[in-house]
Amino acid sequence: MVDRPLAASPRGGALTASAMDFEARLATGTIEARVARSSRPPRDLFGFAERRNPKRSFLFVSKVLGRHIPVAPSVMRGATRELAGTIPADLPGPVLVVGMAETAVALGAGVAQDYAAATGRDDVLYLPTTRHPLGSPLWLTFEEEHSHATRHLIHEPLDPDLAASARGARSLVLVDDEASTGKTFVNLAAAFRAAGLAPERTVLVTLTDWSGGSAARALGATSVALLEGTYRWRPIPGAPLPTMPGVDVTARGAHSPDPARDWGRLGVREHRTPSAARLAPRRGERILVLGTGEYVFPPFLLAEALERAGADVRFSAVTRSPIALGHAIETALAFGDNYGLGIPNFLYNVVRERYDRIVICVETGRAALDPALVEALGAEVVEDGELYG
Repeated sequence: MVDRPLAASPRGGALTASAMDFEARLATGTIEARVARSSRPPRDLFGFAERRNPKRSFLFVSKVLGRHIPVAPSVMRGATRELAGTIPADLPGPVLVVGMAETAVALGAGVAQDYAAATGRDDVLYLPTTRHPLGSPLWLTFEEEHSHATRHLIHEPLDPDLAASARGARSLVLVDDEASTGKTFVNLAAAFRAAGLAPERTVLVTLTDWSGGSAARALGATSVALLEGTYRWRPIPGAPLPTMPGVDVTARGAHSPDPARDWGRLGVREHRTPSAARLAPRRGERILVLGTGEYVFPPFLLAEALERAGADVRFSAVTRSPIALGHAIETALAFGDNYGLGIPNFLYNVVRERYDRIVICVETGRAALDPALVEALGAEVVEDGELYG
């Protein structure tokens, strides 16, 4: 199975709609994508894959995100900085940045961090969606109907100052890895309105926006993306639909996150920087750092620190997203989740022999990890509290 560009422009720089179209034939149909604008070669930004999800079979897989394809931390940081640099610097504040669980949690955190750094603002608050109830008050919930896990939660910040910033936000920045129809953004914006937030400005941020601008138009929002385009899905009549594993769970598990040590689900302005010294990286050492589920931004910051120390680092993450082999997904491992939800988790495109060392980072404690994953990777495990010592 091969994704194929249908036409390519000889010109350099940003691409236009006539410059490059893509097509991938999947088991249940054909996905066609047309690029209208891209800040870099489209093949450097995305590939195709097939979801094991009867509600939507196709998937755009990011090559700069560090979720389904391991990526150098500097590449991922380059994407968040580029996106942050395109967000208007003069948004009325406070500015509330929301990253979509689970795939865009680290993306949203990076965009918020880079936007604050680029503008020098101190009124930027990051508050991601989650599928893990913390046992503390919820601010709002909303549905992502086509997803493998439909229900999202946003918690009320416990810190009074952060709560005041969130509820008083005059600008709302919504971050996701990609937009197909934009319905998820529309649902989230409606949930914020129902919860009493009436922002003056809304900005939609994606790595790839395939909605043709429909989401931004529906919300009267500004759209920021590395790539913009449209797509068409042509299903095969009568093709058997895939069976989805039971991952649509939003609940507290036996190893639920500890609100007292939470990295951002309760709101955060500044992230602590992990130390690479504990891992004693060698210059040029090939290290893969893995986040787990929604616990991805502290591990990403660790991967950055290791890269700065001279190691040859890649970053990726364990996910509950069920994807079939083929196209952008070359390998897959399945194992039990570390939150005690009793659902399968997956790791894609990781070949043990490509790395000298693999480090798995967890917020649940190392004992909660499936031993089959640790053994398959020959990995060492780092708990959240050990990142900073």
